[in-house]
Amino acid sequence: MAKLTDISWSDFEKLSLEEKKPYLSQSDGDGMPYHTLFAQQFDRSILERLCNLANRIRFINKSKEGALYLKSVLAHKRAMLYFSQPSSRTFLSHLAACQILGITTGSVRDAATSSEFKGESHEDSIRTFSSYFDMIIMRSPERGLAEKMSWELSNSSRPIPILNAGSGKDQHPTQALLDVYTLIRSFEEKGGLDGRTVVFCGDLLRGRTVRSLSYLLTNFSNVKQIFVAPKELQVSDDVMQILKEKGVEYEISDNLKEATSVADAVYMTRIQDEWDNAKGESAKIDTSKFKFTGEELSLLKPDGIIMHPLPRRDEISTVCDHDPRAMYWRQMRNGMWIRAALIASTFGLEKSIMNCGY
Repeated sequence: MAKLTDISWSDFEKLSLEEKKPYLSQSDGDGMPYHTLFAQQFDRSILERLCNLANRIRFINKSKEGALYLKSVLAHKRAMLYFSQPSSRTFLSHLAACQILGITTGSVRDAATSSEFKGESHEDSIRTFSSYFDMIIMRSPERGLAEKMSWELSNSSRPIPILNAGSGKDQHPTQALLDVYTLIRSFEEKGGLDGRTVVFCGDLLRGRTVRSLSYLLTNFSNVKQIFVAPKELQVSDDVMQILKEKGVEYEISDNLKEATSVADAVYMTRIQDEWDNAKGESAKIDTSKFKFTGEELSLLKPDGIIMHPLPRRDEISTVCDHDPRAMYWRQMRNGMWIRAALIASTFGLEKSIMNCGY
């Protein structure tokens, strides 16, 4: 079985994401990730296992006795939340997931408060954290950093798992997991996710949540994807190339109303202007046609849903908030459960939790 100790960083870095996947799995060969870095690590079988585990954790946690049991399963473990990129939802969701499982946590939420501000390398910072903790959950504006740190730790004297909570513009795998979990739960009593149409709207070029979810949806049968955006913010060629290779039907559009009328799910995103240069180019783009208002709501199917990774600006009108099809608040809560499931499975607890007596 492939391991990160079997390959140099320079050779690993050159591999495609699919080729990297075997190096990141748990040693027992059941396919579950050890390091969670990108969406390509999850096939349908693993997604369904994680969703089932999330459902089980959710059910067990309903009772005091069950909640106390969950708090005992990883009470001997510690997790470091290393967030050098601003976040509230993603940070708190992972924190709550750790608390459900009884994990003690520490955090750095600003690189200026760590020794990196003094010139310490990422490698030295991560090695330091690994001295005190059993898992590192990291979010960074730097593309590929989670991969590099995973290789570093796997080749250190104290290898511990890394969970990527967002890296640069490229991947946000745990957000994609909660998005798929929300889609599966939304349609589980309505014929399932297969055969659905999912519309992505907004800043699709720089939205890493879109990239990761688009890939995860390729694990399901006949899910059509429609990308609605201004041409300057349309989805990138590499995403479309993956869809072509996997034989997925997709469409490029600038008409949100038309797309909404055929959608089963509409996934709205905000403009990612934190990636702008000093000239503020995003403000020059006309985004007025790419907002979900009461008019779009009237076009959405009765059993359709609206999603958003949040934070929201004005791309979804507040008139939608109390409609039963608005799933973005439930989507946030789902993140806590699926992240708890991922963390539990990373530590090898899937079977014991699924088979416990609660």
